[in-house]
Amino acid sequence: MEIGTKEKSNAIIISVQGRLDAATSPQFDKAFSELISKGSRTFLLNMGDLEYISSAGLRSILAAAKQLKEKQGTIFFVGLRGPVEEVFKISGFYSIFQIFDTEEDALAHM
Repeated sequence: MEIGTKEKSNAIIISVQGRLDAATSPQFDKAFSELISKGSRTFLLNMGDLEYISSAGLRSILAAAKQLKEKQGTIFFVGLRGPVEEVFKISGFYSIFQIFDTEEDALAHM
């Protein structure tokens, strides 16, 4: 898994590539926690290049969302497709999180 970050319109955009599973979720948890500890509160998670997400990956996302909620932060999702989108739908994440087609759509919503 590769994680890239950039800042745009007062939001941290995190791009995740590859797989988010039991082997890679600790890396995701650490990266997200570090960004939150630096004071970031608005995140846009671009999952357009994410090929696979497991239940461990979903738990990592929930843990990050919980950390953000405690700090009055927000997380948006973009680029869901294929198996990752199906997992988000089946798991009920579509009803929990705000999901957009593109980064531009999410940024405009903010």
